Amino acid sequence: MARSIALFLLSLCITSALAVPAQRLSLRQSPNPPQDIQSPLLFCPASSWPQADIGSLIEPQVPDSELQDILSQVSPANIEATILKLVSFGTRHTLSTQTDPNRGIGAARDWIASEFRKYAEASDGFMTVEVPGYVQQPDGDRVTFPILLSDVVATLKGSEDPERIYVVSGHYDTRCLDPMDYECDAPGADDDASGVSISLELARIMATHRPKATIVFVAVAGEEQGLYGSQFLAQTYKNNSVNVAGMFTNDIVGSSTGDDGTKDPHTIRLFAQGPPLTENSTQRATRLNVGGENDSPSRELGRFVHEVAANEYTEMNVSLIYRLDRYLRGGDHRPFLEAGYAAARFTEPMEDFKHQHQDVVVKDGVQYGDLPEFCDFDFISRVAKVNGAALWSLANAPGQPTNVYVNTTALDNNSQFVWQPPIGGGIGVTGYEIVWRPTTAAFWTHAIDVGDVLTAKIDLSKDNVVFGIRSVGAGGYKSPAVFPFPLASSS
Repeated sequence: MARSIALFLLSLCITSALAVPAQRLSLRQSPNPPQDIQSPLLFCPASSWPQADIGSLIEPQVPDSELQDILSQVSPANIEATILKLVSFGTRHTLSTQTDPNRGIGAARDWIASEFRKYAEASDGFMTVEVPGYVQQPDGDRVTFPILLSDVVATLKGSEDPERIYVVSGHYDTRCLDPMDYECDAPGADDDASGVSISLELARIMATHRPKATIVFVAVAGEEQGLYGSQFLAQTYKNNSVNVAGMFTNDIVGSSTGDDGTKDPHTIRLFAQGPPLTENSTQRATRLNVGGENDSPSRELGRFVHEVAANEYTEMNVSLIYRLDRYLRGGDHRPFLEAGYAAARFTEPMEDFKHQHQDVVVKDGVQYGDLPEFCDFDFISRVAKVNGAALWSLANAPGQPTNVYVNTTALDNNSQFVWQPPIGGGIGVTGYEIVWRPTTAAFWTHAIDVGDVLTAKIDLSKDNVVFGIRSVGAGGYKSPAVFPFPLASSS
């Protein structure tokens, strides 16, 4: 009988966990859920253990007045106009013409640059626009002749910590069903005029504002031929030792309707890689040994986005996906990951593959092709707000603490941490927080304010929960957390 009851409660736990929406589930999995919430999950010891009351419950961050103003300016009409203009170039295939003023990738590149420059005029010199590029040689695959490959980059210089930068990108190249057909019409409305429209719209709005760190708005080429534009940009930053503290790509963010007609207009997926691609075997073994495989820099970036950008001001839920990308697909965040930077990819919740990488044709009464009529401009504007909330919150928070460690040299039930200020000496830091969550929780549940110190000890066992350390700055802005690795023994 006892065994039957236990199995029943376990099945109830699993069923309830699957049924509860993500934003409510995270609340009910907190170690001390509000008593007025009734849920079968409360029968599940693992979901609410350990029973600790250390720190304050973490709530979604409410945008301040300036960020609210920024988000309110995102315009679906502007998003639509940008996508229609990009579609009007016929094709934006990386190998298409660069000399025709009205058709091809060259005309699209020049128009994007002109739009960025127009926005820069309102920035009092804080925004600069460049069109860096290189000649891509034939690769034996999708580039058959030498081609000038250009990115379009608008940099909004930070007012206090300009050496720390955050990047947001979309790719402006397109393709048809045959990836080598550079003459066919390839409108690329969703893939990826939608992403480029977000870079342009946020640049337009933020040009007149002054973030503390630098924000870079980008449209890259060469994505469909092999992620060439983003690889060039990421390696350029790496070769110049640029502190890219976070990168987002928006790729296929144009529709909330799946191929079966299902709609989810208030959710955006955010793909975040696990253990970093650049970790050596020793680092990776240590990470796995201490249970840090779910706390990579990219996943901490994703948790940050969920905390600051899933709210009533964006009207969006951020669904954090624990994967590099979708199966059989790739994106412009990968070259940044390969360069050692934290990066993640935004993609619509359910894709319709009839409108991606397809020739524009009607088959059996069904329209194929990546046409603007299949885009939801209100949805894209909400995705832009998610990006805007994340970028602005990152750029106005201090940098992340460095050299973060937990002392594991003694057998005890306490947790002692040491860390160093962010890169650049801790510009804007007013203090630090220790955050923690149960090992089975998706997001941070509690925060402990420890003040402007570089070491702290708390009465909560390092064996039972996951910890992170984050910087705190003026206005309550907080950095993404940093996972602590074991402190090496001095003996």
